[in-house]
Amino acid sequence: METDIQRIMADIQGNPKQQLISELHNFAAVGDKVRLTALLSHFPSLINETAKNGWTALMYAARNGHFEIVQVLLEKGCDRSMINTSNQTALDIAKFWGYKNIANVLADGKDGLKPFFLTGEAREREHYFCRTFLDRKSEKRVDSNWLNQKQKQPTSVYILFSNLRPFAVSDGDEDGSKYPRVKLQKLCYEDVKEYLKHTETITLIFLGAELKIEPQVKGNIFPTLNGKCPNEDEDDGLVAWFALSIDAAASEEFIQRHQGCFFVHPPLPTLLQFSENEAGIIAQARSVLAWDSRYQFCPTCGSATKLEDGGYRKLCLKEDCPSHEGVHNTCYPRVDPVVIMQVIHPDGNHCLLGRKKRFHPGMYTCLAGFVEPGETIENAVRREVEEESGIKVGHVHYVSCQPWPMPSSLMIGCIASAVSTEIKVDNIEIEDARWFSRKQVMEFLNKKNQSAFFVPPHQAIAHQLIKHWVGMNASL
Repeated sequence: METDIQRIMADIQGNPKQQLISELHNFAAVGDKVRLTALLSHFPSLINETAKNGWTALMYAARNGHFEIVQVLLEKGCDRSMINTSNQTALDIAKFWGYKNIANVLADGKDGLKPFFLTGEAREREHYFCRTFLDRKSEKRVDSNWLNQKQKQPTSVYILFSNLRPFAVSDGDEDGSKYPRVKLQKLCYEDVKEYLKHTETITLIFLGAELKIEPQVKGNIFPTLNGKCPNEDEDDGLVAWFALSIDAAASEEFIQRHQGCFFVHPPLPTLLQFSENEAGIIAQARSVLAWDSRYQFCPTCGSATKLEDGGYRKLCLKEDCPSHEGVHNTCYPRVDPVVIMQVIHPDGNHCLLGRKKRFHPGMYTCLAGFVEPGETIENAVRREVEEESGIKVGHVHYVSCQPWPMPSSLMIGCIASAVSTEIKVDNIEIEDARWFSRKQVMEFLNKKNQSAFFVPPHQAIAHQLIKHWVGMNASL
């Protein structure tokens, strides 16, 4: 055995680092425990190195079902939380390919996750537009003195919008993604103070505050602007974030003053190019700003309105308006519930996907529709599926949800069991619907299909629902 190890090391000692990384990944992919262990014993720093697609050795081992390799890599300190360019962890990959023993090991970590396949157990899923590091601090919205003070502090952060388009700058990182990354351009009070005076042309929304800064805590998710920390003797330690919407003339001025920055357009796919953290903030800000732009006048009496409570309530300026009494949903930002469902064939091995005329050629996705007043989620799923495709649905199971700021929907993701199979599209909502096999769907997800069919990107809950179904009973 010692001779074998010496021969292995002689083969790889002189290789450059990138070649060593490729060798490590290959050993993990083919399940070569001897060579992998020998390589890591001499080059332990390679353990979390990634390929151009963001894959680690742990991901390759999970992809091909090499349980012992996964164990070795975890014992040597491989980071199970790393994400590849498709936003997948090693656990996601193991679940997708149906390696339940590996998924169990990967999920049984210090984070307290439960094995995903245990009966009655469900992990809360976090989708794009869901994550945020801000505490919304709703109790501060009614404190006008606190808000006014925070607006002027040098540590407060402003993100800018014009016509619902966030002000951004190219990230410059090359991570192999189809689209280049962008990030929010963060501004401070000095950048926007002149515009804050023009209350008739701007909209200001309080988004929340970062957690209180503790001296012993290092590496915040988002460093405060310019690296400054508030003075504890003068402030409560909260770093406030605001969204500021400006008119077209002001937006041109900002573009001229901030070289390299731009207001993103069109909304899709550009809004899918931000980091997970920034996407959550954009979803919050864009939804509230969209509501404000659509409700310039009181829906109850038609009079003019003004924003209150940090931008989260509309106050009618007519003194005797009925909206001043009781609770009126016309006064608060609206959220539109939408059901989106992965419909499963009675045989369990096919799923229903459809497309609208406005979709890119070849794209198929889950059916979806708005929940009507007085309707349950389950009944909305059954009604929408039958209206659009003619398929009748029985059992409906909730999976997860996703805010979708186009302009302010909440996508409620479900798995639905079909009790009929004959498709009759309505030709109004959708132009085509088909049953696709599990194998076909896997090819769509892995982009190996040559038929020009594809599904939405991983940031969309439809993609995650499809992947969830594939992993439910995968025997691949």
